[in-house]
Amino acid sequence: MKLFSKIKLYDKYIFEQVFATTMVAILLFTVIWIAPEMLLNTIRKVLEGGYSVKTGILVIFYELPNILGKALPVGLLLGSLFTFDKLSKDFELTIFRVAGLSFWRILAPVLVLSLMITAFCFVTYDKLIPFSANKLVAIKKEYSPSQYIYTQKDDKNRPTLGVVVSRFNYSNIANVIVLDFSEKNYTDLHALSRIYIAKKADHYNDKWTLHDVIQYKISNDGIFEEISTLKSMDILHGESAQNAYKLMIYSLKRDREIDNKNLWGYVQLLKKEGLEEEYRLMLNKFFQRFAHPFICVLLATLGCLLGFSKPREQRLIGFTIAISCIFLYYITLPFFDLLAEKGILSPLITATFPPLAFLGAIWAFYKSKEF
Repeated sequence: MKLFSKIKLYDKYIFEQVFATTMVAILLFTVIWIAPEMLLNTIRKVLEGGYSVKTGILVIFYELPNILGKALPVGLLLGSLFTFDKLSKDFELTIFRVAGLSFWRILAPVLVLSLMITAFCFVTYDKLIPFSANKLVAIKKEYSPSQYIYTQKDDKNRPTLGVVVSRFNYSNIANVIVLDFSEKNYTDLHALSRIYIAKKADHYNDKWTLHDVIQYKISNDGIFEEISTLKSMDILHGESAQNAYKLMIYSLKRDREIDNKNLWGYVQLLKKEGLEEEYRLMLNKFFQRFAHPFICVLLATLGCLLGFSKPREQRLIGFTIAISCIFLYYITLPFFDLLAEKGILSPLITATFPPLAFLGAIWAFYKSKEF
């Protein structure tokens, strides 16, 4: 009850104003994002007979969560900026200040709203986007055959078996080449003892089974000594069989198709298998799942600061800075992904640098304002 007793009329007023303008900004951002390419491509597919009308509607519907994840922080920035700019021009903020309210007290309802949207943004990236992305894959039937290479290593990180899967999707593993490395090492290479080529393979929990296998036995000089055929043979026993299959399946997925729990499991698997570049990239993506929602609070605060101006100040300046911040944030995300993947910066740094940069910008704008 004490909490609700502290909620004043002006808190409700500011909350409602920012909420309304934020919803409008999110809607406009979503429409603008959909209209140029996605909507036209979907309509073209329907007209060409690639999609039915129902499928076309479902495609657009399941694209919405991914757009929404980007629209939420943008909507908060523009909504808070527009609201506070209007309050400034109408002298309402001046009245609040005369009444003894500090900037941060005026900002309180906006922070509450931004925390609510932050929670929703987190759920969107954790649940809604992976769910809709997998639905889109099923609707579009994007199961195009792909390739994958898995290397089994010993305790000294030396390759013992190389498995090249030339064609696979979720239900079929075909055209498999297995490179069996001998235990004898040379100074310039790790020699092959046998090469197996199979038409198809089946995956089980404890092994892979190859079918219709051609075996090439190789001498120490690298010459084929013997060629024979096998009806079937087993490879990748135990944990290696499970890890290879999981990695192969995950290679078909984009990170947005994986929820937080499974993404963390994928990160741990990549680390265990020694796939350093993929591990750093996916770890960066995992940290971004937590850093990106927090951007909502920072952009809402920044929008209030940019809109908190004198009645005669130019409105265009604040909106130009806001649009520039949005542009820089989204255009630099791939750059930070690359820095993490190549090991130039730690994934923790690349994921948290944008929020910290916004925090620095907020501090700078706050210091530059005359409160």
